[in-house]
Amino acid sequence: MPTEQALKNRSNNSCEFCTSTNNLAVYPVPPTSDLSAQQSVYLCENCISQLDGKSEVDINHWRCLNDSMWNQEPAVQVMSYRMLHKLSTESWAQDALAMIYMEDDVKTWAEQGIAAAEREGPTRDSNGAELNDGDDVTLIKDLKVKGANFTAKQGTLVRGITLTDNPEHIEGKVNGTRIVLVASYLKKA
Repeated sequence: MPTEQALKNRSNNSCEFCTSTNNLAVYPVPPTSDLSAQQSVYLCENCISQLDGKSEVDINHWRCLNDSMWNQEPAVQVMSYRMLHKLSTESWAQDALAMIYMEDDVKTWAEQGIAAAEREGPTRDSNGAELNDGDDVTLIKDLKVKGANFTAKQGTLVRGITLTDNPEHIEGKVNGTRIVLVASYLKKA
């Protein structure tokens, strides 16, 4: 079944946040989504434009999160949590965040998106290519690894990197040791 049809069925053809039935569309959960129904939500144009920053955030509109945060679908919980976090200067949003319950893996998913959104900018390699979680990179010069007593050699492939809060650094495993690497000494493989 195509994603949109699955989401229509799941949401009873209404926005999974505010229950509007006007101008509904599939919204992939950022920063990475496989575009499946499990990693997407079905939202109205108003919710999408505010999420994407194309229109000003209407704080009162988002009071609908008090209901949607209890949805059983992990993707809806994740997006509700992220929006509540964005609105956390409001006392009602703080109260909702204090009450929300999510499984540990769902909360981790929600927090990864918050961390990705809060980064100052994209992490880029020595050639200016944007790096993402899970990418493979190659070292472009020998690097002495402090505290591990080895040198990571030029040409070493680092598989499945993890981005950090600092866009200049990534984490990866070299010689079986998880280390922080400077992105400007890497190139995307």
